[in-house]
Amino acid sequence: MRIALAGVLALLAGMATAHEDIADKYPQSELYNKPVEFIPGVWSAIGATAPPTYENAGHNNNLSFVVTGDGVVVINGGASVRLAEALHDEIKAVTDQPVKLVINENGQGHAILGNAYWRALGVDVLAHAEAIAEIEENGDFILQGMQRYNQDKAEGTTVAVPNLSFDDRKVIEMGDVTLDVLHLGPAHGPGDTQVWIPQWDVVIAGDIAFHERMPPIFADTCTRCWIETFEGPFTDLGAIYVIPGHGHPTNMAAVTEGTVGYLRDLRDQIGAHIDAGGDLAGAFYVDQARWAHLDTFEELATKNAGRVFEEMEWE
Repeated sequence: MRIALAGVLALLAGMATAHEDIADKYPQSELYNKPVEFIPGVWSAIGATAPPTYENAGHNNNLSFVVTGDGVVVINGGASVRLAEALHDEIKAVTDQPVKLVINENGQGHAILGNAYWRALGVDVLAHAEAIAEIEENGDFILQGMQRYNQDKAEGTTVAVPNLSFDDRKVIEMGDVTLDVLHLGPAHGPGDTQVWIPQWDVVIAGDIAFHERMPPIFADTCTRCWIETFEGPFTDLGAIYVIPGHGHPTNMAAVTEGTVGYLRDLRDQIGAHIDAGGDLAGAFYVDQARWAHLDTFEELATKNAGRVFEEMEWE
């Protein structure tokens, strides 16, 4: 069933704008935000657009779930077992259908550290093979980082490696819903995963797509590849509605500007700097003022510039 765009836009208009200075918008829960039904059957608890902190309990990404008629599919395990349990409490308030599958959108802590809660309940956890490799290699380090900021809220959390994997695509048919679990190519990080629901024109995009928060660029991120994946197979899905990895649900135009617009602009700035004989030290000061409205600008802008310089000087 195609969802009326006007109804979705009305829902978005009623949402508060994401802002990294708001410590907690749902203090009665471990969750930063109460889940909202974006379109019928598709819910998301919108995380803070700030870095993970004790105040937001590490809920700084979107924790989504799909009610299929014959069970619930959760997208992202959460940053801790306490956070996963808080999401589960919200799911049980919405439906009597059991959670049958959890999908990790990547191998980062806020996507995977709640896996232990779901696995203890016997729920399968699915992730891309590269994300699983990252968890196996760096899981203890990721857990220690969460324990430092989350303190007592980290209690009981252990690293639980997903028990199901895929490479390029896995089709999940459950109830009345078909979910296409996809790895469309290199983007933000290893094992980036998108969940495409073609019957509803909605993609739960994960960290391939940003619009309210500055995209983080890692040391091993290929920004040229990210642009190619976004403008190619991701755009080719034809999605109307997008739930990004961070920030409120939106549309393709918004995430295209916030992701490809930013990456292209930064690459243009760094390219001009390199052509002028500039060095790494000077790259940190290229003009990114156009993007200063994005949350985490202060934390990420100079780091991103340095990493793109290191990438582009060898292109």
